[in-house]
Amino acid sequence: MPKDIPVSNGNLLFNFDSDYQIRDVYFPLIGQENHSKGNPFRFGVWVDGRCSWMGPEWETDLRYHDDSLVTKVLLKNRSLGLELYCQDVVDIDLNVYVKKVEVRNRQGTERRVRLFFSHDFHLYGNDIGDTAYFDPRTSSIIHYKANRYFLINCAAAGKPGVNYYACGDKEVRGREGTWRDAEDGELSGNLISWGSADSTIGIWLDLPPGGKTECFYWIAAGTNYHEVARLNQDVKKQTPQKLIRRSLDYWQAWVLKESRSFADLPKTVTDIFNRSLLILRTQIDNRGAIIAANDSDIVRFGRDTYSYMWGRDGAFVAAALAKAGYSHVCMKFFNFCARILSEDGYLYQHYNPDGSLASNWHPWLVDGKEVLPIQEDSTALIIWALWIHYESSKDIEFIRSLYQKLIKKSAGFLVSYRDPETLLPKPSYDLWEERFGVHAFTVAAVIAGLRAAANFARLFQDTTLSTEYDSAAEKMQEGLARHLYHPGLKRYARSGYRKGKGYELDEVIDVSLLGLAVLGALPAEDPRMVRTVEAIQRQLWLKTPVAGCARYQDDVYYRPDDCPVDVPGNPWFISTLWLGEYFIARAKDLQELHEAIPYLEWCVHNALPSGVLAEQVHPATGSLLSVSPLTWSHSALVWTVLQYVEKSDSLTKLS
Repeated sequence: MPKDIPVSNGNLLFNFDSDYQIRDVYFPLIGQENHSKGNPFRFGVWVDGRCSWMGPEWETDLRYHDDSLVTKVLLKNRSLGLELYCQDVVDIDLNVYVKKVEVRNRQGTERRVRLFFSHDFHLYGNDIGDTAYFDPRTSSIIHYKANRYFLINCAAAGKPGVNYYACGDKEVRGREGTWRDAEDGELSGNLISWGSADSTIGIWLDLPPGGKTECFYWIAAGTNYHEVARLNQDVKKQTPQKLIRRSLDYWQAWVLKESRSFADLPKTVTDIFNRSLLILRTQIDNRGAIIAANDSDIVRFGRDTYSYMWGRDGAFVAAALAKAGYSHVCMKFFNFCARILSEDGYLYQHYNPDGSLASNWHPWLVDGKEVLPIQEDSTALIIWALWIHYESSKDIEFIRSLYQKLIKKSAGFLVSYRDPETLLPKPSYDLWEERFGVHAFTVAAVIAGLRAAANFARLFQDTTLSTEYDSAAEKMQEGLARHLYHPGLKRYARSGYRKGKGYELDEVIDVSLLGLAVLGALPAEDPRMVRTVEAIQRQLWLKTPVAGCARYQDDVYYRPDDCPVDVPGNPWFISTLWLGEYFIARAKDLQELHEAIPYLEWCVHNALPSGVLAEQVHPATGSLLSVSPLTWSHSALVWTVLQYVEKSDSLTKLS
């Protein structure tokens, strides 16, 4: 079930599923410590003797307010004669999640409605040693363990405080949780539970005939009791409505701070551009880590998550944000990268949000020989993205602070980590993290990284180094044409494996070959590149109504059982956008530039109504697959739109 409408302030993140259930709660680092462990926090309604939890009985429309990270949710239950209008936000300053619920009575009689909110916390990601209790000092429910506290409160008719509640057990002795206790419209009032603890609170509302009423609900997150108690006081003093309003105003100011021209792009595309900027911000920790995705459902696939900082994903996100004018977020990211860079100048596969080394599936031995378990493109792309950041910000003092410890250190590794005969990079793992060899995309990334490093060296009058970096990039470009071009197929090969004086080439067509052009290793109009793109379009563009571009031929990652047999793989947002970016780079006039628009429109069509983009799309049904939102997908859309506008402006000046 795809995650939707994330709300965050960089310290506290809440994800919802398509049934509008809270499913992920991250604090105090975005992507680290999921305090729900992916379990649902149920939200239900009891009226006229019936209880209904959010799910199949409800029509849901999950969106955001325009240009904001405040949600705009409509819930309808025709059989109950009720409509709920909800808003959700994590306050920009306080580590507090706030919900407003407006209940509308679609019947002509007076009615009492009871709202129930259940909390299936697994603090620190496990259910051992939790406590849930009613706190009379704050009239709230508190869940805590060690240094993690969550205070739950509500307000109705202007009066704050939890009046109806139950604390209980779950996942032990066959107990499902206190949400079951609520289904008769009553809660037991049990004061405390420990071990595998959960809780449910209720809000009683009186509805006039055909009328409406509203209430508020909030969760404060902290590291001790006094912190959450103080946050609770702040909410009551400032009022939940004002917190929602100030957050809405802030995010609108944030996303609209730049005066942008979108050339002739459709409004549907420009709307999702702004939405993508905002969604990207929800997945970035305030200490600098740009997280790939925070959708806990992926745990079921391989007992691991996407809640890590990959250098590759982070670099693409930072480049897009820098080009869009959000340098402050990027500065924290590049400082994060400088802190985690190895002594020898490379990044490992991925890192936890606190900077510690994350899980890794790349072995240290290949064919019995010791190797570096890295994806070299990640290290190179950081330098490439940093140059884009500098071009956008011209903050030379910030760059100076990173010149020795990040730029020179990384570039020195890229220069040294080369085959002494072919001068191509030594083998590493590919960007898909599946194959060990010499990959066209990695070569393109290293060339881009070395050119960026040469630019920085020139900036600081470091002539010797700029010459060294430029020379290494040039020789690598020559080696690319000499060793990774397949004369029989008349296109580039995605990978090569050292054999004799050259390489045995991998003939599988792969969309990552577009990196040769979009990262600038080759001109987009190079005849060999043109033929490579033609092969990608011919073999990887789906011939189904869903369309879109797959990663490579016979891609099995998340391939559904009902996938048509002739489909190369699931379409990915980044694959489809790379095709659009290529045609932008190749365009010689506005007519050719317009060839890129359908690729952007494909993304709009396959986004959730909220604007959230996943990693993949089902090739037959169009439903979203794998994680959502994926920051790489959103950054690719932002980057492609900016490239389109830039190219449109330059072509318009020439005409």
